[in-house]
Amino acid sequence: MRSRSIRSATAAALAGTVALTAAACSTPSSGKGGASGAQDSAVVGIAYEPESLSPLLGYGKDGNSKIFDGLLTHDADMKLKPALAAKLPEVSDDGRTYTYTLRDGVTFSDGKPFTADDVVFTYETILDAKTNNASKAELDALEKVEKKDARTVVFHLKYPYAPFAERTVLPIAPQHVAGKQDINHGSFTTAPIGTGPYILTKWSKGEKLVFKANPHYWGGAPKVKNFTMAIIKDDDVRATRLRSGDLDGAILPPNLAATFKSDQDKKSLAAKTFDYRTVTLPTANKVTGDQAVRRALDIAVDRKAMVDGILDGAGKPAYGPVPTDSPWFAKGTERAHDLKKAEQILDDAGWKKGENGIRAKDGQPASFKLWYLAGDKLRQEHALAFASDAKKAGVEVKVESGPWEAIMPNMKTDAVLAGGGSPADPDFDQYLLLHSSLAGDGFNNMSRYDNPKVDKALVDARRTDDKAARKAGYDTIQRELVDDPAYVFLTHIDHLYVVKDRWKNLTTQVEPHDHGLASGPWWNVEDWQPAA
Repeated sequence: MRSRSIRSATAAALAGTVALTAAACSTPSSGKGGASGAQDSAVVGIAYEPESLSPLLGYGKDGNSKIFDGLLTHDADMKLKPALAAKLPEVSDDGRTYTYTLRDGVTFSDGKPFTADDVVFTYETILDAKTNNASKAELDALEKVEKKDARTVVFHLKYPYAPFAERTVLPIAPQHVAGKQDINHGSFTTAPIGTGPYILTKWSKGEKLVFKANPHYWGGAPKVKNFTMAIIKDDDVRATRLRSGDLDGAILPPNLAATFKSDQDKKSLAAKTFDYRTVTLPTANKVTGDQAVRRALDIAVDRKAMVDGILDGAGKPAYGPVPTDSPWFAKGTERAHDLKKAEQILDDAGWKKGENGIRAKDGQPASFKLWYLAGDKLRQEHALAFASDAKKAGVEVKVESGPWEAIMPNMKTDAVLAGGGSPADPDFDQYLLLHSSLAGDGFNNMSRYDNPKVDKALVDARRTDDKAARKAGYDTIQRELVDDPAYVFLTHIDHLYVVKDRWKNLTTQVEPHDHGLASGPWWNVEDWQPAA
């Protein structure tokens, strides 16, 4: 959700999103420089901000945090490569032991050396029951981490876990700073110190994050010396500020990105993603808790119309968390739009239409509330389209917007237009999204879904490194969701960015749902080179 996605879930990380004030960006420049007027500066507009910048609480756990580094990172093709580790890990003991040799000469931005102690501290702290990190389940396989010597760290797993190396992109925190504070509330959560290419110099909540280049960065000092991320919740405001010159780049929904096509000094970049939009179906709700209603809604929605009309073709229909072009997608689980069949399912289950066209069963109207995040046009348009399709089948969906503070207390019984998605590994989304043990745990398993067959497949698929066995497990899960939907998945969305044409060879990666601070064309801003 980031909303911090279904899978990542620090609820507070989502609640911090607010609109940008007029002071958020520097005064526009009339010269060739960036929004701040300097050739070595850039200001970009993003939609969300986290509540915390501490990796111990979940910030940057998928990599690219800018302030921090992980042991590993991703290249442009999303392949793992060394970062704080000097090389890729040595895997032994039938996939249960991962040994990392650390890079020499790395220091934190305060000048203190990075050592194996910091790695052990980071992972042990995240797993500590007292730490408010809602993503602990992502490290379920980890039994212990130990320092072999100053430059060697060994991870011992409880069972072979194929994507474990992907988990080591999470940022490393300095023990000498974070270890002396309250982990959940100390100053490190808002004024962090890391080994990354940038140093945070100012964070005006709800307005902007200001960074300066780390001149001692082990990967080389960035050419972009000053980098500002303006937090602009409203899509229209973000587009207006980009057009006026306040911003060098911004993420925009398709309809607004299209308005910049004729601008000679700007270019558009698209990023393929695993980012989906879905409607939660709370089992505690008397309507959405009915399996027949869930099945009917799942085929009553016109996904293609949403891709064409809402996304302007910049995306694809979604039938689950796995995109249809992923090798992990279970062929044959696509669901065609079939209103007649949806109506038949409801009729057979006793949901009969009344004079007003709305169905009812045993005196219970087929009506429920659907929340979406205020200011998010894509969520709004998805919610309205879903409600329109549901009404044709005789189900009333009352759409309402609000901030996360208003939405979160109602998630047990009200539906939410949610988002999620991670390209790194199918376990990363599906376990937190579907496993019954996480029902109602913040933004994990928001539908409170409970399917023993799915639970077993989730566990079996994460506890083996046999790819064929894993594929079979995830196929089982996707096929179960056809007959017993936990959510109504709508679309997978391509992220669109519009950027001033000041930098050479800008690229994007395949992106997760959690995007903004370190995704988009600025995923590697530390490597940007001036166009002239």
